[in-house]
Amino acid sequence: MVATPSKHNVFQAIADPTRRRLLKLLADKEMPITEIAEFFPITRTAVNKHLHVLSDAGLVSSQKVGRETRYKLQPEPLVELKQWLSFFEQYWDKKLSALKEFVETDND
Repeated sequence: MVATPSKHNVFQAIADPTRRRLLKLLADKEMPITEIAEFFPITRTAVNKHLHVLSDAGLVSSQKVGRETRYKLQPEPLVELKQWLSFFEQYWDKKLSALKEFVETDND
């Protein structure tokens, strides 16, 4: 059975810098789209499209409050990203250790 790509995955969702900024903005509090849009030099419609991508990836949730829709961060899907990145930490640690050794070596 082949799954259809109807939803965005976490990696696709965070690939865009605007969506990464949206996640940071929503990390502190739940916000309506009108307030969110004030932080970006793009249209409210464009912000809404970015929020839908993040929602499809499970990174934000929305709730109707009166006439407005409020969005908030759902950080749980970022665990997948953290696990993937943690694999590469061993390489970074080796490179940083080598750099430290090089810098601390007396090059007289």
